[in-house]
Amino acid sequence: MKILLIGRTGQLGSDLLLNNPGHEIYAPAEDVFDITVRATIEREIDGFKPSVVINTAAFHNVPVCETEPAQAFKVNCVAVRDLALASKNIGALFVTFSTDYVFEGEKKTPYKEDDRPAPVQMYGISKLAGEFAALSAAPDHAVVIRTCGLYGRQGTWGKGGGNFLDKRIEDAKSATTLEMGSDQVVCPTCTDDLSRAIFQLIEHPALKPGIYHLVSEGECTWYEFTRAIYELMGITTEVRPVDRNGLTGTMRRPLYSVLANTKAKEMGITLPRWQDALTRYISARYHLAS
Repeated sequence: MKILLIGRTGQLGSDLLLNNPGHEIYAPAEDVFDITVRATIEREIDGFKPSVVINTAAFHNVPVCETEPAQAFKVNCVAVRDLALASKNIGALFVTFSTDYVFEGEKKTPYKEDDRPAPVQMYGISKLAGEFAALSAAPDHAVVIRTCGLYGRQGTWGKGGGNFLDKRIEDAKSATTLEMGSDQVVCPTCTDDLSRAIFQLIEHPALKPGIYHLVSEGECTWYEFTRAIYELMGITTEVRPVDRNGLTGTMRRPLYSVLANTKAKEMGITLPRWQDALTRYISARYHLAS
């Protein structure tokens, strides 16, 4: 396949490049391919003529989306529509990413692809708008992959660098106790596993346009995830659970946003349990015996 990859320096984009099973991938730098400029989108897609366009770019600093909603919609919705249209015009498959935050978090069992979304903050609203934009602009060519709690080797530079896991390890260097949220139940997902599953999905002969969930199996709170990190690392910092009721200031986060990989699993595509992924990540990144 000829793949145009957008967002090569992010956690997911960098692991897609690293785990490429042999496709021809063109991954332009951000200063070359600005997805908020429609003419640039059309020039790059028409020029390379990919069979697949994978968009991993997003405006995903959740609190900042509340204060900069126009920018959130420009990147998470309008640009996604323009990418979907340009992909459709050359007959390419368009793959873009969404989030567990499109759900309100009132369920107690994992959300399926056809469950009704109801986001409770601007980030989720803008990402849901992007889902609609992609699927309405290119209904026969668009695949939306929802995922949750990503962490990877590259870190998340749009949020100040690093990822949740690495930041908690850094916290432990200067803290004897750490408060961590016990109110949100999520499914932390390693981009190494996710990137491999994405290639399986786009290569699958039964792939159809629509929404797919791809996350690690299992669920935990951020408190439980942090405890697991420290246990694997041998860190003695005490982690104390705190219930913020999903609030960051006045902004709401879903209390339960675990996703079920229903459609992918029917195609034989599954990700490992989050505990297994975490053990492998820490072993590889911090050179510990697994």
